[in-house]
Formats: sequence, C-alpha cells, structure tokens
Amino acid sequence: MSQTRHVPVMLQRCLDLLAPALQDPAHPEPVVVDCTLGLGGHSEALLASFPTARLIALDRDKEALRLSGERLAPYGDRATLVHAVYDELPDVLARLGTPKVQGVLFDLGVSSMQLDEADRGFAYAQDAPLDMRMDQSTGMGAAEVLNTYPPGELVRILRAYGEEKQAKRIVSAIVRERDKEPFSNSARLVELIRDALPQAAKRTGGNPAKRTFQALRIEVNGELSVLERAIPAAVDSLAVGGRVAVLSYHSLEDRLVKQVFAAGAANTAPPGLPVVPERYQPRLKLLTRGAELPTEEEVAENRRAAPARLRGAQRIREEER
Repeated sequence: MSQTRHVPVMLQRCLDLLAPALQDPAHPEPVVVDCTLGLGGHSEALLASFPTARLIALDRDKEALRLSGERLAPYGDRATLVHAVYDELPDVLARLGTPKVQGVLFDLGVSSMQLDEADRGFAYAQDAPLDMRMDQSTGMGAAEVLNTYPPGELVRILRAYGEEKQAKRIVSAIVRERDKEPFSNSARLVELIRDALPQAAKRTGGNPAKRTFQALRIEVNGELSVLERAIPAAVDSLAVGGRVAVLSYHSLEDRLVKQVFAAGAANTAPPGLPVVPERYQPRLKLLTRGAELPTEEEVAENRRAAPARLRGAQRIREEER
C-alpha cells in the first residue's frame, strides 16, 4: 500500500508547538513521544526536523507498526516503536528507563491506513466486515456490539459517542433487523440507517451513517476511556519546559483534552490566600487560545483535516510530592 497518500494533519503547526522544548539547550538529546504513530508521518517529520531528538512511538495496530518501521528505518536507533495503547505510556516509559520526556504528540481518531484498508470496516463508503478494531488481535468487533448489546446500551452509545439525535430510531431498526439475521457487513448497516432516518435528517451533515460508525468505533476501541487516562499520563511524563500537542477530531475528544489542560493551568489555592503557595500554582501553561483549526488551504488539500482541533500545553512546574 502506498504511503504517499498519507498527509499528516496540521503538521507544521504541531512541529512549531513542540519546537521550543525539542531545541532547548538544557536537553541536548530530547525525547519526544508520538502516542499515535499510524503511518508515521508526524514521527518522520519530528525526526527530520529535530536531528538530536530520540523518538518513542506507540501504536496498538501491528500493521501500522510494520509499515512505519519501514518508513522510519533510515533513522536507525533514534526511533523506538512500541506495540501499545497510548494510555500505557507510563509503563512504556518505565520499561525504556525514560521517566521524563520533552515532547508528546497525539493525533487522535482513526488513522488514514485504517480508513483506506477496505477490509477493516471503518469506512461507511465501502462494504466490508464490521470490525473496526484498531488492534485486531484483541477485543470484540463492531458486528458483535451491534448483535449483542441491549437496545438501551446501543442508544446510549450512539447518543454519547456519535451525538446522533436519531439514536432511538436507528436502534429500533437495528434490533428489528438483527433478530432476522445478525449483522456482519457495513453496507447493510449503512442502508438500514438511510432507511430509518427522516428525510430532514438526511439532508444535513454528510453521510447519514457517519455518526453511528464513529460511535461504534469509539465503543469498540474504548477510545474515550483510554484518552481519559492518557492525557493526564502524558502531562505527568513531561519534564519542566516539556510540551504536549493534541489533535482531536470530534467534540468529545476535544472536550476531554480541554478539561485536563484547563485543570492543569488553574491555580488550585483555597480562595482568600494573600500569597499562593507553590503547591497550588498551575502546572501547565496553555499554548493555544482555545482549539486551533486547520487553514482553509490545508482542508482543500486534505479533506481529513477538516474536523481537526489542535491544543497545546507546556509543563511549567514539577509536581509537589
């Protein structure tokens, strides 16, 4: 498969956000972590842009690790690739004897490779087995979720993870159909969603199946619960002066990142103290005003950049033990 079609999202902006930490003379051999290696576009740019940096890159998808390994081979032992989910970051760093790092990057959501490989079942535009697991060696796929979850749970998932207003209507149709024959392929689900939605709902927001597919993918991969653990872990792994950049692709991810960063940047002192002791001072400084969006030019060149939201933060204080 071709790696040329993979265009990393907001690449230059991510590099610019991380640069001050990766060019700090106090750390002549900085360590940067790419928590979502994918096809290695961001990782390759980090290694090329910061020639003294060492990269630790994580991915739960073994195929992504294989392809990226080929791409990053010219960088030799500057790149360490690890088969892991990104909330395992503290364990990975402990194993590698690298408790603190200078930079961390997350590019959340589904990778270009997973969308483009038809048989993974991520894309609603082509018929494929309903799998959607980022790591195909573990866990249940999307078909099993559709065929076995109680209706109320399916409604909750579609509403919470897909922000789907027609969740009840879609789930009623799913339950009716799965009783006749279990779901196995994506085309049948796409058709069912089309038939279930009222005309008005079909006229807005692209493919009507998009929100349901997003919800199933998040459920299958436990993405939000993993992210809830991963962002605080990334902040904890930063040395003072270290920076973290996070690319999100829907409001649920972005909200989670915003909450962790905002909490880290707040002073936690009880009200009324004349002087705020060190332990109550903020640990983080926000590097972006709200979430930054891709430019119109980038979206025109790479449609997958359209929903991206970028937030950055810098570690400014050690934890008081």
